[in-house]
Amino acid sequence: MNLLQKLFGGVSAKPEKRYYIFSVKCRRCGETIEGRVDLDNDLSIEYEDGGDVFYARKGLMGNGKCFQRIEVDLKFSASRELVEKQITGGEFI
Repeated sequence: MNLLQKLFGGVSAKPEKRYYIFSVKCRRCGETIEGRVDLDNDLSIEYEDGGDVFYARKGLMGNGKCFQRIEVDLKFSASRELVEKQITGGEFI
């Protein structure tokens, strides 16, 4: 094991926060649905006045009780902190 630690660095780096996880409730049937945004791959850049803003749009649907589509729009700062959220077809929990 000591040889493997020397070869591969031994100490693993502290994992950074990679995902933003959120929960929504369907307006029609009341089902709770969990969504996830990959902060490294799912964000698109939007240039606004004074700085860069990243956004993600997710379409969520439950597991078969109803077919209501829930649209979630999220905006993040350059440091990947949530600054704004909007939802259509449900509500945030």
